[in-house]
Amino acid sequence: MDDQSVAQRVLDHIANGTTDLGDEVWREPVANYRSPQRLAAEIERVLRHSPTPFCPSAALPEVGSYVARDSAGTPIVAVRGVDGTVRAFRNACRHRGMQVASGSGCARAFVCRYHGWTYNLEGRLRHIPHEDGFPGFAKEAHPLVAVTASERFGLVFVTQDEPVLGDDSLGGLAKLISPDQRLFASAEREFEVNWKILLEGFIEGYHIKSTHPESFLPYGFDNLNVIDLFGRNSRVTYPFQRIKKLAKVPPAERRVEGLLTYVYHLFPNVLITVLSRHTNVVILEPLAVDRTRQITYTLTNSGGDDLGALAEARRDAEFVGNTGAAEDRAVVQAIQRGLGSGANEVFTFGKFESAIVHFHRTLTAALSH
Repeated sequence: MDDQSVAQRVLDHIANGTTDLGDEVWREPVANYRSPQRLAAEIERVLRHSPTPFCPSAALPEVGSYVARDSAGTPIVAVRGVDGTVRAFRNACRHRGMQVASGSGCARAFVCRYHGWTYNLEGRLRHIPHEDGFPGFAKEAHPLVAVTASERFGLVFVTQDEPVLGDDSLGGLAKLISPDQRLFASAEREFEVNWKILLEGFIEGYHIKSTHPESFLPYGFDNLNVIDLFGRNSRVTYPFQRIKKLAKVPPAERRVEGLLTYVYHLFPNVLITVLSRHTNVVILEPLAVDRTRQITYTLTNSGGDDLGALAEARRDAEFVGNTGAAEDRAVVQAIQRGLGSGANEVFTFGKFESAIVHFHRTLTAALSH
């Protein structure tokens, strides 16, 4: 999966008029996109038992930095402690369940705004107003309820429930997000579409010519992709026309920055899109069979606080968001509207769509455990 090998695979496809192909065709029942029972199983048995990226590490830059949001329907807060370690907790006061944090920010402690019960950054209950009204209540036995948190590849992973589901191997990766990448924007939007349909639009290039004829196609290729599968995850490479110039560069000296887009799918519901000048961490939170909340964190690709790199990243993000991303959203929302037509009992994913096939095969296996 190294850049030089990917560049060679792309150049070979260009020379031969080919693309990466999967080994099977997958037929996914349309009922699996419409069933509340199926969605409940996906949330309860897969999303809550999987180590899932919750936010980039850059969203928690200093002691006391926190992010609080619902993850797989559960209120969770992640915070960087005084020892620099990131911890995550169920976002509920141990008194009467009030959430102790909202949104994002930086705090020295979490104070429940209902009755003022106070927890330190390690989740320990430190103060109860008028504590004499709770005789025999042991503060040390009532911390915020922790969930498993870890930091890898510039991401904060959270696992809500044990046992942990399946293979969490990210061994095929050399990097994802580096420490010098600056977080410069975040956004939340809700779309009237099933989370899996929204996800599928990110991880295949078979649609580029017909969906993006004026935005992406002039710079890219029609149905030319390199697809890598690793563990439960995948990466789709979308090359740009200008990658052809690497044919004249010795293989060991080839650099692909600005010559392609990488889209990583980290099972089950997170995507990392590495574009020319910026990177997005995209988290898809299912809300209903026909509604998804998309949380997007946007970072520079390099340069730290360099103003030039930041300006380039902003321009790149604006172009992608206002063109190709908007076109993709229109398509997936139209698919959602078409689900109820009765035209299809299954959706057929062919050999050009092997990352989607891998996703559905993996999801089906996970649900069977």
